[in-house]
Amino acid sequence: MHAKDQTSDLPPGDALPVPAGGSILRDAHFYAVRVFFEDTDLSGVAYHANYLRWFERARSDLLRMLDIDQRAAHEAGEGAYAVSDLAIRYASPARLDDDVLIQTRAVQIGRASCRLNQRAWLGGDQRETLLAEMDVRVGFVAPNGRPRRQPDEWLQAFENFIARSAKPGISADGGVLPRTSPDLKA
Repeated sequence: MHAKDQTSDLPPGDALPVPAGGSILRDAHFYAVRVFFEDTDLSGVAYHANYLRWFERARSDLLRMLDIDQRAAHEAGEGAYAVSDLAIRYASPARLDDDVLIQTRAVQIGRASCRLNQRAWLGGDQRETLLAEMDVRVGFVAPNGRPRRQPDEWLQAFENFIARSAKPGISADGGVLPRTSPDLKA
């Protein structure tokens, strides 16, 4: 069987699912994940290291939404972000089939690094339940691994993201958010 024969059963491209993305509301990015069986340990709760993966996915989605293309920068020899330090606190366990909402806020933007705060909340009706919180610093590094100034466009994208907090009710696309928009308690 040839490779092209294997795809002949697929419906047209516009009928196929695409990976889910997050949303930017005010000064925060939100990204949803679900706890699958593979994410749990023997006791049926989400294994602690999986929060790091979920937080990483949320950060990657935030960058994508801010039009920050790490892959292109890496391939062009400019560099990419790398985690330089993090601190995580676990508050409550997530369990199989729970929806988890990852909230990301930029705390501090420097010439060569960004500090972000990320929180994992139980989704659905229990969304006021904090599961974990992490502070992470990512540094922009050249291909040789040495710190380097981030591209000016990236700095501007983060500054614009942070500035949204000074404009409550403004969405990422500049539209007005409804008064009932989800805003998680800190």
